[in-house]
Amino acid sequence: MADPKGFLNHGREVARTRPVDERLKDWNEVYVPGSLLPIVSKQASRCMDCGIPFCHNGCPLGNLIPEWNDYAYREDWQNASERLHATNNFPEFTGRLCPAPCESACVLGISQPPVTIKNVEVSIIDQAWDNGDVVPQIPERLSGKTVAVIGSGPAGLAAAQQLTRAGHTVAVYERADRIGGLLRYGIPEFKMEKRHINRRIEQMRAEGTKFRTGVEIGRDVEAESLRKRYDAVVLAVGATTARDLPVPGRELKGIHQAMEYLPLANKVQEGDYVAPPITAAGKHVVVIGGGDTGADCVGTAHRQGAASVTQLEIMPRPNDDRDPVGQPWPTFPMLYKVTSAHEEGGERVYSVSTTHFEGDEDGNVQWLHLTEVSFVDGKLTPKPGTERKIPAQLVTLAMGFTGTDRENGLVDQLGLELDARGNIARDKNFQTNVPGVFVAGDAGRGQSLIVWAIAEGRSAARGVDRHLTGTSTLPAPILPDDRALVA
Repeated sequence: MADPKGFLNHGREVARTRPVDERLKDWNEVYVPGSLLPIVSKQASRCMDCGIPFCHNGCPLGNLIPEWNDYAYREDWQNASERLHATNNFPEFTGRLCPAPCESACVLGISQPPVTIKNVEVSIIDQAWDNGDVVPQIPERLSGKTVAVIGSGPAGLAAAQQLTRAGHTVAVYERADRIGGLLRYGIPEFKMEKRHINRRIEQMRAEGTKFRTGVEIGRDVEAESLRKRYDAVVLAVGATTARDLPVPGRELKGIHQAMEYLPLANKVQEGDYVAPPITAAGKHVVVIGGGDTGADCVGTAHRQGAASVTQLEIMPRPNDDRDPVGQPWPTFPMLYKVTSAHEEGGERVYSVSTTHFEGDEDGNVQWLHLTEVSFVDGKLTPKPGTERKIPAQLVTLAMGFTGTDRENGLVDQLGLELDARGNIARDKNFQTNVPGVFVAGDAGRGQSLIVWAIAEGRSAARGVDRHLTGTSTLPAPILPDDRALVA
């Protein structure tokens, strides 16, 4: 145990963010560089090293949190990094982007603010990179087996790295022009600078993983021919079919899916554009959808100089505190969150539904009409007399995703079965109905968290390894559902 009295002597303290007026002038990460290191030892000391660490169960990866908290408390960064990497390929991603269900399950959180697990995690990995402790892990021998991984998001990268380290020859296919999937083009730079992805890619290249960008399997390459070329295929193509809003006026110019809007801002940071083809500059912006993707749109619009930003959510405003009956500890509660993007301005409106859009004579959207809604007999029902309109010259739809892409032919060419939710069906070993074809991440699970994607990628890699060799020494999370990969 780090410090038996740590949780009594120290309160919760999190990373400091840069002033709003400063960070809106750039696209760098919002946190004050170096602000965590002076406090992380004290924060790690608050860990009680519980007899039953519920944080393990809260984390889909089963991170060894008390162990690396102890090392962080002692400022033993090398051993802390080793324990962190034992369960997580990319802690610099999760330490910045994960909503930290581990903290919701922290035992200290029953009576006090929980341990700052996420901040400790990112401190450990940042120190590991700075100290040169993150090095390629080159396999001692090759198996002679080949694997194609389709998709380079967190699930695909995790599967690829695990399989490469197991000695298989792995090629990752990505339809975009750069590796990273939604990490690259769906996450704004101010949440995670892309240098973190770039250095992981270089590590993976040094280990032997091959990358093929600008290749869409199903269109550029027939899926069946790829299957014949490789001994196994891992589908990590995500759930990229966005939920639409079929209301009058949807066809007006200026209404875009979030994933049409966000990647362009990231491409500016990559140097592809001087200015994005879709911009919020000088416009009244409305973001439909109250989740993390919606918040990403809000923060992006602020930095582009929007005249105003309004975020709409059809559900009621969440509670500030955990409901001990409906969402008891250690479950992950749905609470009211103020992200860094919300700190920067804009208005958030709950319990409203869009009825239609109104445009000008040139077909550009100008107004969004909405009405308040409430639950009546378990159904969302409009409230009479609450109709109104708000200015909207740019509208982004951030309402989630409904399943994997069916238009590129990948699913049909392989003859894959889908489950009732439209995801690619798989068994407990993450194998689809087609022998040798596996699926991991959102494509099989549905839209979910980055930490789940990495966990699934690791578990699918173990399934592939066992399929190819008859056994596996690869570690994998034991996922708490019927897709678990049990040794």
